[in-house]
Amino acid sequence: MTTLDLLEKPAATVAEPQPVCLPAEQITFSETPHAGRRRPRSLWLSPFWKRPFWKRSPGRLVILAMIALAVRIFIAEASVVPTGSMEGTILVGDHLFMDKLLYGPEIPITHWRLPRVKSIHRGDIIVFRYPKNPADTYLKRVEAVGGDTLEIRSGVVYVNSQAVVEPYAVHSLPAYARHEQMTARVIPQGKLFVMGDNRDNSSDSRDWGLVPERNVLGEPIIVYWSYDAPTARWLDEQPSHRVAFYASIAENFFSRTRWNRMGMWL
Repeated sequence: MTTLDLLEKPAATVAEPQPVCLPAEQITFSETPHAGRRRPRSLWLSPFWKRPFWKRSPGRLVILAMIALAVRIFIAEASVVPTGSMEGTILVGDHLFMDKLLYGPEIPITHWRLPRVKSIHRGDIIVFRYPKNPADTYLKRVEAVGGDTLEIRSGVVYVNSQAVVEPYAVHSLPAYARHEQMTARVIPQGKLFVMGDNRDNSSDSRDWGLVPERNVLGEPIIVYWSYDAPTARWLDEQPSHRVAFYASIAENFFSRTRWNRMGMWL
């Protein structure tokens, strides 16, 4: 009966080949790794821009798109100011970079938010979801936070019975106008009272109420471009009008750009 022999047998004696020496210029190395072998450790530790995937154009585009998306979601976002409620500080047509990282950015699809690491203080300019329609985002200044008592008398804001000095506030109506008066009220915890710097041309907490802190998305940090055009042009969403507007921007880019505002920190 034939059996499978698992014991090692001595190999037949074979004449040992003599090594052949080649000139250095004839020695070549194969770049294809042998089957069953791991990649050299140096390849894994090499910078990503030196790896084969990065050297291919599709690979570069995918990585750059992922980086840009991550920056927009978690770190900063560009936006344009289409209305004049903050004029005096921020003008119609200002293009801003908004800091989101410190305010607990939202994870897409899940609606979960990372922990907020920055507290909101009086005087901060914030970007937030409009409480009555979360699809809209507003830009206002925080006048009072939870626990504060706020009152407006003849256009002067009082917080905890102390008048607030506001050199940025713009008033165009008489001090006795309706928007310039408000009886004292206590702001509940977790809520914010916000107003536009252009006090007589701003829809804010005086009209539609308080902003929940969880609605805050971030704060504007810098004006990276500013273009002088009226609110109606920025808000007009009709396709033909948008094309005409973009064409006018290309034509008047140098003459209507507010060069003195570019790079201005807020």
